[in-house]
Amino acid sequence: MTIHKLSPEDRIKKAHIALMKHPETALYSGVMMLGKSEVVDDCPTAKTDGFNKYYGRKFIEGLTDLNLRALILHENLHVALNHVGRFKKEYHKNPRNMNVCADYVVNDVINHLEDKALCELPEGCLFEPKYHNWSVNEILRDMDKQDDSDENCCESTTKLQPLDEHDFEGGGQEMTPQEQKEMTQKIENALKEGSILAGKVGGKIPRAIDELFEPKIKWQDVMRDFISSTCNGNDEYTWRKFNKRMLSNDLYLPSMENESVGELVIACDTSGSIGQKELTIFATELQSICNTITPDLIRLLWWDYEVCSEQIFRPDQYEDISKILKVEGGGGTRLSCVSEYIIKEQIKTDAIIVFTDGWVEQDIQWNMSTPTLYIVNGRDDFEGTTGSRVVQYD
Repeated sequence: MTIHKLSPEDRIKKAHIALMKHPETALYSGVMMLGKSEVVDDCPTAKTDGFNKYYGRKFIEGLTDLNLRALILHENLHVALNHVGRFKKEYHKNPRNMNVCADYVVNDVINHLEDKALCELPEGCLFEPKYHNWSVNEILRDMDKQDDSDENCCESTTKLQPLDEHDFEGGGQEMTPQEQKEMTQKIENALKEGSILAGKVGGKIPRAIDELFEPKIKWQDVMRDFISSTCNGNDEYTWRKFNKRMLSNDLYLPSMENESVGELVIACDTSGSIGQKELTIFATELQSICNTITPDLIRLLWWDYEVCSEQIFRPDQYEDISKILKVEGGGGTRLSCVSEYIIKEQIKTDAIIVFTDGWVEQDIQWNMSTPTLYIVNGRDDFEGTTGSRVVQYD
């Protein structure tokens, strides 16, 4: 048995720090700070109730540092993916398959970390190469088929058990729908905050996590309305010719002669009233703009009392744009500076999208006729500037 100089509690703290600083696992830093993370005597391995994490004292004493980091990442992946909250119905239908399936998903993420000196799963953990990048539902369907045919697609399923305990019952105390909603929101916020840090240190987002980052704004619909109301008479946009790429989704968008929006200016408010939550929303929706409407070019302006910096992005950079954002600002708020900057720099743009919380100066000087769309998260009575459109972010 390995003798460790540090106590189990101190080893866990050290492992947390290592994982939070590493580019491949920085994404989960916010999740690691959620709930409890305790060493207990009455747990054979480890356990999570979907929010708190518990580690068996005797079990972790027999783990190497690589094993311990893998175990901690394993528990936090269950939390990040909200397995306990999202899949209660599946658990009650088939507890064993759901527990096994959840471990297949998180162990796949761990086994595909590029830095093999960071984590190593303890011996005997569930892992099936076939299930690489499969979702919980995909694996469950596959396992159900095997159960129906009395054949095991994966021999390991019958021989191995989950590494830890997944408390779908909540310790016998069922959460109310409101409590579940609040917990889910905390997990989503923690993940989004972690994604900002991961982007700064060059981290990647696994498919299992990436599926959770769903933008709330339907940009196709917003831009359809925006274009039809502001670009009438522009030959580049017409309702006479449908955009065939959107017909399969039952979306009837105006066809664009050049099949793309031209140049966009996107101005992000980074004043002192903007917190991490708002910046995360901006980053998520910016990525959605890139993915859904694909402008020819994006000029991103970071502004508070003045325009602090400008970043220019082209389509070949859109896929990972959220990872190369360089946020600047934090001072007072003066929306007029965006208009002043565009005029001074003689920027030619087809449209302007402004992300803000709406808490700006009363006398806004906006000396432009360029179509402008405001995405507001905060002040619900913000009216925008003359001729603009305002969308409230719920």
